[in-house]
Parts: sequence; C-alpha cells; structure tokens
Amino acid sequence: MQPADLEAALRPSVGAHLLGTEPFEGTAGRVRFAREGALDVFRAVKDRLGFRHLSMVGGIDWVDHREVFYVVWSDDARQYALLSTDLPAADPHVETASSVWPSANWHERETWELVDIQFDHHPDLRHLLMPDGYAFHPLLRSFKIHEPEDLEVKSRHV
Repeated sequence: MQPADLEAALRPSVGAHLLGTEPFEGTAGRVRFAREGALDVFRAVKDRLGFRHLSMVGGIDWVDHREVFYVVWSDDARQYALLSTDLPAADPHVETASSVWPSANWHERETWELVDIQFDHHPDLRHLLMPDGYAFHPLLRSFKIHEPEDLEVKSRHV
C-alpha cells in the first residue's frame, strides 16, 4: 500500500477531515487529519483499510503547537501507517482512540502525562507514570527542572 492508496481509500468516508497523505519511510504512509475528524479517521483506517492494531500513541511539543501521532499495523498488508494531527498549544485536545482501539487507553494516558495532550471522552485519564497530584508535564519544552524543595507532590495514602 502506498500513500496515494491510503488517500483514495479514506477520502470518501473522511472527506475534508483528511488533510493529505505523504510518504513516510518504512510505512504505508503518513495520514494527516484535522482533529475534528479524528474518530472518522480512526474508524475508516481500522474498518476500511484493515489497520486493526494500534501500536503506539505519542505526542510532540513543537512550542507553537503540539502534534499527536498514532502508529497502526495491518496484518493483511503487513505494514505500519502513521496517523497525525496538529493541536493548538493553547487547546491541545483530540478525541480518544480508545473506543476504536482499546490499546489506546494506556498510550493516551502516557501521552497526556508527558506532553499534556487531552484525550476527550477517555475512559480513565489519570496518572500512569507520575505520582497522583503531579502537575507537571516533563516532555513539554516549557518544563523546567525544579529544585526538590520547590515541588509539592500530593501523595496518596494506601
């Protein structure tokens, strides 16, 4: 499968939410989409194209905006594809992929914790790696290393 194949298969069901496809080495291609159409893209990629396994969700802080990306795998095509969308830095949220790929659950939690991307309607968006009450997102470029006495982390008593 090539990027042009991805675009031809997705355009009818995704329409204007599909911003384009491009080559991405080692994959079927990169699908760029508008965040408003995230669920439509996820469903079409899974149901129409057969990318039934979500391998990874990640995020990048580009300072002026954030990017969230999804790596999906097709057993039939024996290929990966990359899906990505840009989010405004002031409003970094996108619909959760966990209703389409349940494996998105923990990947999205990790991405939220580290890069502060909000996943709307996520079933359990809570800390996975950091302690409860930790208010920082260490992979944001604005994150500054703090002195231990400057940190106040609320701990959970078990």
